[in-house]
Amino acid sequence: MSKIQAYQKQFQYYRSLAEKAILQISENQLFIAPSPESNSIAVIMKHMAGNMLSRWTNVFETDGEKSGRNRDDEFINTFSSKVELIEYWNQGWEKIESTLEDVSDADLERIIYIRNMGCTLHDAIIRQVSHYAYHVGQIVFTARLLKVKGFESLSIPKGESIKYNVERFAREKEIKHFVDHVNNK
Repeated sequence: MSKIQAYQKQFQYYRSLAEKAILQISENQLFIAPSPESNSIAVIMKHMAGNMLSRWTNVFETDGEKSGRNRDDEFINTFSSKVELIEYWNQGWEKIESTLEDVSDADLERIIYIRNMGCTLHDAIIRQVSHYAYHVGQIVFTARLLKVKGFESLSIPKGESIKYNVERFAREKEIKHFVDHVNNK
């Protein structure tokens, strides 16, 4: 597996966590901020998609912070429906996916710029995986908070770690990316 493929799997994993979480709540709950100082899931998704579109559009030709991006607006809900929100969310993820399809491991040492600061594509990918993981954690936590009861765990459920480990260690050792096991616990 190439490094780019491993990164693609990481991005897909975090996207799937967020989407599995939002499937467990109502459309109305997407737009609820749990406190005055927090963001709704919709706002977090809007910010993530805005960031993705800025960072991954013409990654080698233009700065990752596009002049047309209005980051402050990303923290104001402007969506009237879940459908509209998901369309924008998908645009962001499609931009990452298409960009990573067009690069190879040989491109990882190429220099790109984010806010006029040069870094390798490799470093930028790590930065973005971390950024998106941070926000996906917020989405999952907020969805779990809003659901109150019956939230289906997205990892090893409470009290099932021993069972999970027994099952995993009963299998032969193998070399795979960890996310290959996520849906096949």
